[in-house]
Amino acid sequence: MAHAEQTVVLTNRMGLHARPSTQIATTAGRFSADVTIIKDDMTVDAKSVLELLMLAAECGSELTVRAEGDDAAQAVKSIIDLVQGRFGELDVDA
Repeated sequence: MAHAEQTVVLTNRMGLHARPSTQIATTAGRFSADVTIIKDDMTVDAKSVLELLMLAAECGSELTVRAEGDDAAQAVKSIIDLVQGRFGELDVDA
């Protein structure tokens, strides 16, 4: 079974709130691989918005995206791309 893993730092100002969590869960759900996100000592199912929100990941948090399954590499790359693209958010100072 294929395995892939990559670590990324959250750079969007508001961290992993509801909309980015939904984007990750939706993206992870497109793949057959089991996808998890790890922050510190907490591991959650990337296909669960509620579990992702439980990470309480703020800007600057380090997340490890791990996947196991036939399309593991594609799943990890897709989620890393989302995070690095700051979930399409425009960080505008108020």
